[in-house]
Amino acid sequence: MKSPEDQRTIKCVVWDLDHTVWNGILSEDKCVFLKTGVADVIKSLDESGILQSIASKNDYDEALTWLRKFGLDEFFLYPQINWNSKVASLEAIAAALNISTEAMAFVDDQRSERDEVSFSLPEVLCIDARAADRLLDMPEITPRFLTEDSRLRRQMYLTDIKRREIEESFTGSQHDFLASLKMELTIAFAQEEDLKRAQELTLRTHQLNTTGYTYSYDELCKFLDSPRHRLLITELEDKYGTYGKIGLILVECEKEEWNIKLLLMSCRVMSRGVGTVMLIHLMHMAKQANVRLLAEFIPNDRNRMMYITYKFLNFVEIEVRANTIILENDLTRLRDFPSYMKINFLETEGR
Repeated sequence: MKSPEDQRTIKCVVWDLDHTVWNGILSEDKCVFLKTGVADVIKSLDESGILQSIASKNDYDEALTWLRKFGLDEFFLYPQINWNSKVASLEAIAAALNISTEAMAFVDDQRSERDEVSFSLPEVLCIDARAADRLLDMPEITPRFLTEDSRLRRQMYLTDIKRREIEESFTGSQHDFLASLKMELTIAFAQEEDLKRAQELTLRTHQLNTTGYTYSYDELCKFLDSPRHRLLITELEDKYGTYGKIGLILVECEKEEWNIKLLLMSCRVMSRGVGTVMLIHLMHMAKQANVRLLAEFIPNDRNRMMYITYKFLNFVEIEVRANTIILENDLTRLRDFPSYMKINFLETEGR
């Protein structure tokens, strides 16, 4: 088990264009030429589940025209092609993707641009364009495992963009919009084939993570074999497609009490009520097992929403151990599942 500071995970690589993706300066040259090997790197990053975008000082339409000619336009989400600073562009991309800037890498040929980013956003990993061919060898960028969710990540983000556009134009209430999505959440005991994705979730999810800890594949295997632990994984889909496996719960089970050691969910489902549903399900399980239900929470500057989720469901603080808050739910006021979501629970436990 590690804290998020122990292992950096890059979720998005942001590319400059001139003398980085292509040779030449678009505003000065009649033609630009794709740099050797760059297309292969971009496609390999995409297959690994690494999101990509652009921060370039150029004319938007002209730059997109050349990216289409090179067959690369589809790989970039929320491209910032304008005359703003690279710092502003990186911040805009992070906000659009709902990720932290410390989960970003920035590739640019100009040292002055990299220095400006390093000064204003020191948490961003800045990379000289001459080293772009080594991106795939960097451990913070290359995941240990490739999962189905990794391969589909860009497509799932594109679907999220469609959902967001529909939500912005929806005229009814938030509840009515959620009901219109026809969401279906599946909560299941994790199986051996889920562990690669479970590790990926702990490595990538810090914002909506109750403790901030990450677990390796081997550690998760031990939890799966342990009679004292239950590991549950959740998957969400709606009428537009799948969100993938987006949530994880680790519970330490003693004879008279259960302790939630980890509760996390992808930031992409923050507004869908998934965390609440996961906890309601666990509360019903604990009530049926006739045990106390405790939860560990380690506050940081990004996971306050998870604390609010606990408090919303009537968890109360009973103790503080070092930097860990211990909460308890007395299970006297169990809530019903929200009517806008269908809930499936698969009862088969892991190996």
